[in-house]
Amino acid sequence: MSYKFFTNKDCEYFPCHKTDNPNDFNCLFCFCPLYALGKNCGGIFSILENGIKDCSKCMLPHNKKNYEYIIDKFQEIIELTK
Repeated sequence: MSYKFFTNKDCEYFPCHKTDNPNDFNCLFCFCPLYALGKNCGGIFSILENGIKDCSKCMLPHNKKNYEYIIDKFQEIIELTK
């Protein structure tokens, strides 16, 4: 369905992560909403020496098959904001 997938090939940063499949690169979650979940995001990340979470090797939000996974995590994100 079109609401689950969007690619912006005109973006100056496209693709923002290295990919072998740019036609399947989902830009819908350009800034990953799961970032705030820290280690519980479910993606591939590392913590830099300065304590910043580095998601540069993570394709979780850019895989069109992960839409439901991300949407299901929104309740956890809401809990963080309380």
